[in-house]
Amino acid sequence: MIYMKTEKEIELSRKIEIIKGILERLTKGEDINKLKTEFKNILSSIKPWEIPLIEQELVKTGISPREIARVCELHVELFRESLISVKDLENLPAGHPLDTFIRENLEILKDVEKLNLLIQNLDITQRNFNDILSEIDNLIRQLYFIKKHFMRLQLQVFPYLERIGLFAVPRVLWRKQDEIMILLKKVKLAFKKLVESDNKQSYLKELKKVTTDFIRAVTEEIFRENNILFPTTKVLFPEGVWVAIREEESLIGFYKITPNGEWRPTTSPIYPYQFRLDITQKMIEDLPKEIIELLSKAKQDVTPLAKEGDIEFENGYLSIEEIKEIFNALPIDITFIDKDDRTKFFSHGKERIFVRTKAVLGRPVEFCHPPRSVHIVKKILNAFKKGERDYADFWINFGGRLIYIKYVPVKNRKGDYIGTLEIVQDITDLKKIEGEKRILDWR
Repeated sequence: MIYMKTEKEIELSRKIEIIKGILERLTKGEDINKLKTEFKNILSSIKPWEIPLIEQELVKTGISPREIARVCELHVELFRESLISVKDLENLPAGHPLDTFIRENLEILKDVEKLNLLIQNLDITQRNFNDILSEIDNLIRQLYFIKKHFMRLQLQVFPYLERIGLFAVPRVLWRKQDEIMILLKKVKLAFKKLVESDNKQSYLKELKKVTTDFIRAVTEEIFRENNILFPTTKVLFPEGVWVAIREEESLIGFYKITPNGEWRPTTSPIYPYQFRLDITQKMIEDLPKEIIELLSKAKQDVTPLAKEGDIEFENGYLSIEEIKEIFNALPIDITFIDKDDRTKFFSHGKERIFVRTKAVLGRPVEFCHPPRSVHIVKKILNAFKKGERDYADFWINFGGRLIYIKYVPVKNRKGDYIGTLEIVQDITDLKKIEGEKRILDWR
């Protein structure tokens, strides 16, 4: 029986032959920009999920592992037009958060492609089999840092979209990002089985399959980010939003990128709770078509964060009632001693470990302890005031429970000592915890 190729398979074969010819010309030294112009139509027609399939076919032509790294660079540059179709995204100043996200995606693409080529080309009879395994192991470890790229989107970009009523985009992307991390874990597990097993051939097949699934998922995610998410945020987010994102992005970290460059805005940061969107006709014209309909149905969240009478803190707002009840809800006991060594405050939760009465307020701390331990208390406070220590801790058996006691100095923004905090916690049950608990077990 003669197998007849489908139209899709015929079209893919045609693209493979063209890409193969382009790569051959690249290796002979032809200018990549010239080739991109010459083959603009075919390159723009390549779907992101077709790229891994094309690469696998190219591997069969005999690309050696030593050539893979260079080929990856060429592929990424070649497919750049397919993955970043919005020209404005290529002219962002270095250091702008969007530029960082896009540059990360190019690095991620290079690494997933290299991983794919190494694994699909893996042969247990190769003389340098163990060397290739080592390289694959390093790539898998590196790719776990994709999580930092995803976390910056989830924690810094998505809140702004949610604020203006675009819930679907963050929800879909977050779910896809979780799926990618699950697939990466499967790649890692399959690789571990391959390395440790005597029957390597069977596990090699499993590794190749899960790797294909992982590569496809990552490539599709990059396409969604570069062609839908990033163009949308570029149109809708004012400069102040990007200033706020840049302000804290280093707290999360990056994928092989260290942001620096000419982007030096003077605009004040705009945080999600301050963000209000005024849609203009120009914005609508510049938005990806997938977003326009969603935005027409979106309802902005205008709920104010701060209420009348709230106290402003560095990281938010709280009312006096909220402050009181937060202290009472804490599963720890807190006592604050001011800079003059007098007891100024204590929390009073449901199950306080050491009894405190209001008579202790204003009392010199040395009189709150037995005479035999006063010298220890003074030693701790003096060390805190001089900046010699950052904490002092103890643990004792008390009423059949294990109690952990910790003292920490409290300082103002200038670094001046303003008091000491005593934290007391019953850790008896905490010491029994093993493994993980990821599922709610309420009855």
